[in-house]
Amino acid sequence: MRTTRVLGAALLAASALFLAPAAAVADDATPTPSATASGDGSSESSAPTEAGTGFRTATAIKQGQKASATASTGDYLYWQFPAGAGQRATAKAKVTLPEASLRHGAATWQMDVFDGLRRRQACASGEPTKRASETDTTITLTCTLRPVRQWAERWSNDPLPGAYYLRLTVADAPDTDMGLAARAEVEATAESAGGSYDGGGELGAPLHAQSVAEPEDGWTGGWFSDRWAWTLGGGVLAALLGVGGYTLTRHPRNRWGARPPAAARQPAQGYPGQGYPDERYGDVR
Repeated sequence: MRTTRVLGAALLAASALFLAPAAAVADDATPTPSATASGDGSSESSAPTEAGTGFRTATAIKQGQKASATASTGDYLYWQFPAGAGQRATAKAKVTLPEASLRHGAATWQMDVFDGLRRRQACASGEPTKRASETDTTITLTCTLRPVRQWAERWSNDPLPGAYYLRLTVADAPDTDMGLAARAEVEATAESAGGSYDGGGELGAPLHAQSVAEPEDGWTGGWFSDRWAWTLGGGVLAALLGVGGYTLTRHPRNRWGARPPAAARQPAQGYPGQGYPDERYGDVR
């Protein structure tokens, strides 16, 4: 017993000596809270405050990021944002109009969205064109695109994964109001359109997406969709219906595994000569 205690104490002492340097190294490697906070603060990026004047100079923004720009009435403002397969993108623009005292009439503002091939995409919902009266101070334009496809035929105009261009300008305004200062704020968001848009082929590469950030689920969408949930749920429901149908349609005597009554288990009376007792023929045993 004494030898066991001595050996145990020696092992504990050796373990303490071995683990002490490792703990010290771990403590030294752990960053201090002040250093971590300063590193996070330096990595934050501010939202863009300028807009491009064409497709080539369009300002890149991320999904869910707000951007702003100050320009003259009549200028063309361009931004670009990413959209992956299976997503339904929505572009929103808020225009702060010039002072009412400086304007001479109503103006019509218009927002257009183009895909990576610079094809104008129709808005499935929203109000991309709005007319502002002389007393309006701000107007809001929205455009929700059709779901982005993984691939499309050459003759079709389906949205494809890649960069999308947002153009904002005034379509109709008095000539005397051209050049007045106006401010625009834009934002592009995207949500999943569902598994029904995940089928088909796949593009080799996104369209003109060198300047925009890749979406969180990638250009081709995530591997999981509501198709998996519907398929799994349908399989489970079919199995339950099969078991329930078998239980309800099999023979009542064996439905619950009960044995038949004792009278039903006795052999039936037959004719003489078949091994059954019959008093009329003296075959009583």
